Amino acid sequence: MKFDYFYERAVARKGSKKAIQEHLPYVASAQELAAIGDDRYLAAITKCVFRAGFVWRVIENKWPGFEEAFSGFVPLYWAQVPPERLDSLAQDERIVRNMQKIATVPRNAFMIMEAAEEHGSFGAFLAQWPANDQMGLLIWLKKNGSRLGGASAQYFLRMVGYDGFILTNDVVTALQNHNLLDATPGSQKALKQAQQVFNQWHAETGLPYAHLSKILSMSLDA
Repeated sequence: MKFDYFYERAVARKGSKKAIQEHLPYVASAQELAAIGDDRYLAAITKCVFRAGFVWRVIENKWPGFEEAFSGFVPLYWAQVPPERLDSLAQDERIVRNMQKIATVPRNAFMIMEAAEEHGSFGAFLAQWPANDQMGLLIWLKKNGSRLGGASAQYFLRMVGYDGFILTNDVVTALQNHNLLDATPGSQKALKQAQQVFNQWHAETGLPYAHLSKILSMSLDA
């Protein structure tokens, strides 16, 4: 199915092409991704991990406290942090005191450092990973990181400006309604099907994957 169909539906729902443009997410260039510090990547990953299954507004409001409590999210420190430091965070009222999520920070810091050692920085690693294989990147993040399965990794990539789709409920519903997705949402088969569809639409329109994903979500009737 041509993407024009979904674009026109989105325009009809939002009222104008200008309204569509105002809702499109920011997409960073390879140079911009590479310029982001590794500490900011660890911070973004941690924010997405803590938001999962929680009220996002609460995490956002408490985020300055997270930055203080985690001392700026320097990966070199957190990759080798002593256990007692993690224990103290479980009592720190500046953050959401979920020990299972706190414990993801050292693992994800180690993942960032491993990628940075090979590519120069985690941003350089992300910048070289093609958007037409976002599925491969999501699998890599799940395998090498902690609590980066499901939508958390997709939201992390969107947060830092990587050009990728997010399989939100609206996106999944739109794909299913037009028989473009028949696998169980969250499965690797579903990711593969979605990747193929978005690759086709990207080749057809030249639009960034993030924009295709957002427009598709806006095409669904409320």
